[in-house]
Amino acid sequence: MRGKKGRLIVLFFFLSPFLLMLASLSIGRYHIPPLDLGKTLVRTVSPASFPEVPPEYRDILLRIRLPRLLLALLAGAALSVSGASLQALFKNPLVNEYILGISFGAAFGAALSLVFLGKGFPPQIAAFLFALAAVLAVLVVSGRSGSHTVSLLLTGVIVSAFFQALLALVEFFANPYALQSLFFWLMGSLSLATWSDLSVSLPVMGLGTAALVLMRWRLNVLSLSEEEAAALGVNVRKEKLLIIVLTSLSTAAVTAVAGVIGWIGLIVPHLVRMMVGADNRKVVPLSAALGASVLIVADDITRVAASFEIPIGILTSLIGIPFFIFLLGRSRKVWL
Repeated sequence: MRGKKGRLIVLFFFLSPFLLMLASLSIGRYHIPPLDLGKTLVRTVSPASFPEVPPEYRDILLRIRLPRLLLALLAGAALSVSGASLQALFKNPLVNEYILGISFGAAFGAALSLVFLGKGFPPQIAAFLFALAAVLAVLVVSGRSGSHTVSLLLTGVIVSAFFQALLALVEFFANPYALQSLFFWLMGSLSLATWSDLSVSLPVMGLGTAALVLMRWRLNVLSLSEEEAAALGVNVRKEKLLIIVLTSLSTAAVTAVAGVIGWIGLIVPHLVRMMVGADNRKVVPLSAALGASVLIVADDITRVAASFEIPIGILTSLIGIPFFIFLLGRSRKVWL
């Protein structure tokens, strides 16, 4: 990644999500030709331009595809950066963004809302609140033990199992209609993205991801032993807590709107490390760019691969699991 060629590759990485997003605006069941796409976008800014553009193009682009693709872009970046940050923090390449109980906490919150509260309480808000509650429970319980890093991981597994049991209990009492809605949410989907949902979730994803990118050099220090990091003047406990809070907020915001989308935060950082090494100053921002691109492409596939829409969480798992096995087979070096 050094030299002029390396800079061009990095520039391509950062431009690719926006180029893919622009190309994806014309992809879907209702095809919009690229020329008409350009005319519609220009007419959105200047209504007097291109009056012959069909009005349905504007509705499809602005109400359906644009919020969906914005969610894909920021969700992919947030999940990838969160996964890369937690892997560096825990010095474990198998850690992902859901390790602290966020997925099952959010799932339980959404299930509680869908099954018992109906339309009276939005499932997105309930999912977000219970995702944060799961992380808070992990921090409180693990803070009482001596080995903080190890206890965080173990407590995350325990809290996930606890919320999984609560989720199963809610599913047991759910009626068939609510259960169908819950299963669709659990499989992950970007199809329900609306501007009202994104007005709350996108700022949280964006701020959390941006803060983690700005703190990427600190992750290199925290990847050292606690004694070495403290010798360099870093408040290890405070920095770890801050990174955990930022990753939790970003992941919870994604999960609340899109459901559980697995493997992005595990696979993407591995791919980036294969290309640039383990320096988090490069890994974190490049993970954001590649994660956004991957999720946009995955969303395009779910929209056009079949006559019905495939939940994106199923697709990322089907691709991610064999791909991760492939990465493990090729890996010959000890990570970090």
